[in-house]
Amino acid sequence: MKILSVVGTRPNFMKIAPLVNEFKKHNVDHVLVHTGQHYDKEMYKLFFDDLKIPKPDFDLGVGSGTREQQIKSIKAKLTPILKKEEPDAVMVVGDVNSTLAAAQTASNLGIKVAHVEAGLRSFDNTMPEELNRIETDKISDFLFTTEKSGDINLEKEGISKDNIFFVGNVMIDTLLDHKEKAEQSKILKKLILEKKDYCTLTLHRPSNVDNKVDFENILSILVEIQEKIRVVFPVHPRARKNMHSFNLDGKIKNMKNLIITEPLGYLDFLCLMSNSKFVLTDSGGIQEETTVLGIPCITLRKNTERPVTVEQGTNLLVSIDNGKVVSKAMEVIGNKIKLKNKIPELWDGMAAERIVKILLNN
Repeated sequence: MKILSVVGTRPNFMKIAPLVNEFKKHNVDHVLVHTGQHYDKEMYKLFFDDLKIPKPDFDLGVGSGTREQQIKSIKAKLTPILKKEEPDAVMVVGDVNSTLAAAQTASNLGIKVAHVEAGLRSFDNTMPEELNRIETDKISDFLFTTEKSGDINLEKEGISKDNIFFVGNVMIDTLLDHKEKAEQSKILKKLILEKKDYCTLTLHRPSNVDNKVDFENILSILVEIQEKIRVVFPVHPRARKNMHSFNLDGKIKNMKNLIITEPLGYLDFLCLMSNSKFVLTDSGGIQEETTVLGIPCITLRKNTERPVTVEQGTNLLVSIDNGKVVSKAMEVIGNKIKLKNKIPELWDGMAAERIVKILLNN
């Protein structure tokens, strides 16, 4: 069996890492393509080294651009590679532009598509990720779901039960595999932090950082929270770029308890997140990781495509309403909130094993 996997962004690397290891165990011929949708010089060091992912066989180097530009560029560069490699299936993960572009390219060439993390829905079509998820699932032959809501969504969309496989969560495979090693990270010492005495913030969604009014609203939330607890903010390149273009640097500098860092590697970030009092985020993956770590997660969005993290986990879906977010943060800081803390079904570190077995059997 020959599988060609396509990754493009940091979260994709966390999802592909356990699958790469599992393919190796079963002697599967595996080709790894990195589209370069997210790219910086430190990335190989931070992610490929931390997660022990082999250097990609192909790097398309598409770089930044609009959704349409990135998809068009990936399809043009990936087509000759697929024709040359002739894989039995193309594996895509998550919901980024690289995911949809690779799935469409494979489908156009008559190659089977396997989508890891299928069926997740926010029911918000203003999110580019939602459009990517829906379009990718339509043309996939193997739809690997992380939670039961994914199965339900896919069946409602008319996808055959025979193509849907509930396997668990590969992100959690990676987390459980690296948790112990992450505890050796020196990041807390470097940033002079005490365990449970700070909160971690991540921001990258266009809905939060691409509009000055929305970005300023989030900063006004931070002003109040950082008066009560230190806030560590590893800044995503998109957020940093907009911070400068919206002239928000002054507001950031005025917050004495806000610690700004460059993007962190996987192990450093896992250590930082694991020892936080709570996390503020607009990331889907972090909603999942905090659920398994038992860390309160205040999600700065109106909706989530990962409902199991709210129903069973530690995710508090609060919106970006200033009063609501600050109020919820104060409850968490004052230990006045009791969280559900159940690990979702099959989030046990064996999702990659299940996926590879299904592919081998089919």
